[in-house]
Amino acid sequence: MMKETRLRVDAVRSRSSELENDLIDAYRGGTISRRDFVRRGTVIGVSLPLLGFLASACGSGEKGGEQTDRSQQPKVKKGGTIRSGIAAPTGALDPLTLNNYGGIAILGQSGEYLTWADTKLRLQPRLAESWNPNRDGSVWTFKLRRGIRFQDGRPLAAADVVATIDRLADPDGGSNSLSAFRGVLSKGNATAVDDATVEFQLDAPNGNFPYLVSSDNYNAIILPRDFDGDWEKTFIGTGPWKLEKFTPDIGVTFVKNPDYWDTTRQPNADRSELRFYSKEQAAVLAMQGGEVDVVAQFSASGGRALLTDPNVRTIALRSATHDEVHTRTDIEPFRDKRVRQALALLVDRRALVDGLFAEKADPGNDSPFAPGYASTDASVAQRQQDVEKAKQLLADAGKADGFSVKLSTLDELYVPDHAQLLQNDAKQAGIEITLEISDKASYYGDSVFGESRWLDSTLGITNYAHRAVPNVLLGAPLKSDGTWNAAHFHNEDYDKLVDDYAAALDVESQRTTANKIQTLLLDEVPVQYPFFASYLTAVKKTVAGVEPTATGHLDLRGAGSTA
Repeated sequence: MMKETRLRVDAVRSRSSELENDLIDAYRGGTISRRDFVRRGTVIGVSLPLLGFLASACGSGEKGGEQTDRSQQPKVKKGGTIRSGIAAPTGALDPLTLNNYGGIAILGQSGEYLTWADTKLRLQPRLAESWNPNRDGSVWTFKLRRGIRFQDGRPLAAADVVATIDRLADPDGGSNSLSAFRGVLSKGNATAVDDATVEFQLDAPNGNFPYLVSSDNYNAIILPRDFDGDWEKTFIGTGPWKLEKFTPDIGVTFVKNPDYWDTTRQPNADRSELRFYSKEQAAVLAMQGGEVDVVAQFSASGGRALLTDPNVRTIALRSATHDEVHTRTDIEPFRDKRVRQALALLVDRRALVDGLFAEKADPGNDSPFAPGYASTDASVAQRQQDVEKAKQLLADAGKADGFSVKLSTLDELYVPDHAQLLQNDAKQAGIEITLEISDKASYYGDSVFGESRWLDSTLGITNYAHRAVPNVLLGAPLKSDGTWNAAHFHNEDYDKLVDDYAAALDVESQRTTANKIQTLLLDEVPVQYPFFASYLTAVKKTVAGVEPTATGHLDLRGAGSTA
């Protein structure tokens, strides 16, 4: 048996690329874990079954990396309606510009992505059946599945993918995906090699590019090549659900798509209702009152009743979801980094994790590198509260008596509670913070500099969704040309380090660069990252098959009643 396994491994290696064999050697040499081996393997296009075999054949027997065994899940009844409560979307349901949790949940019902970032941060094939990079990660080639059709009957082809990506990468199109594509992929650099092959010529090498065209980039559902807007009229896509009725401010009802391509994962329910709730407490009461079967997302602070409800099961996903506390580095009082350091030292991170999140969170260390990322360097010392040191830094910066500042933020989940806790922590060193808490539309404004409380405020708190890799979080809020750079942070050393990180194709190189980024951000502190919250979903115990992701997607294909 051992000889047969060895021969099979040799056969796999003989047809593998140099990059794939480098990954196998790193795992064999013990420099990366099984989890990192499997996760990284999915990025460069190796299938999960093959990775599972290689992990067992080449490793030490460490467990992990297996696919979810759905045969062990409770059996659900066919038919009926699954009812889900989601955050009310803000603004138009436009795949190009959408940027909120409610909208994300809707996009993934009738729309689909080239790849899917699962709850273990691995990439799963969806519309693309395979993908591979060239040697330095500057060119990526994706092969599409055959036989997929949009819900209006038109076949999916490479030209549809190219047109979709061009819309998202257009610098003049107002796309929310520019946060992922700027400096990575320019409009016109995706080409259809044939009807089933798309080649991406990147602006610079990028080792995590498949994540940027996955569900992680939630705007990137593939649309018909001639799509010209008004998505709300049709909800066109290739997904498992077709639009039945959409009522703004109320909800949307889908029926299952009888022509859905994935015959192994057809929806169990006949109908899916997504009901909109503008306040978290309303969604909690709807669950307890029997109005919905699922609450897609709730917070530990606002949804404590669901955590203790005997009729409710909570799905808790460790995630990179977080609040960013940005400080304007280009104006007073935060121009001096010692003032920024002082404010960060006043924060009681343990109280946040234990109190606000009922321990369903990880402490943050003032960089986007969450503990769950393979590339995070855990050896970088965790910042702790130190009030006396904060006072000394303020004195050294000429602000011994403290100062007053307005904090702008939005009324979303736990964000107002976080703002109040920061307000209280800051008082310990004489910093008086007044709170300006707005609705989402008022806070984000037009989401461009000069027309947004988010991007123009001196001090602000913004909630950021989970990403399976930190690339977008490293770039958009922190790079000099970042589309979400509310801190107005400009640091050439940082920009270069992020470019180096993006270009790295292996976990070891990523982690080496991550150490430098983490250290630099701990010193500069343009943004505080005080915690990374678990993503919580509530499901009735009589319902099974609900699969959320921490990015905000809600896969309801397998959902149904067990009663």
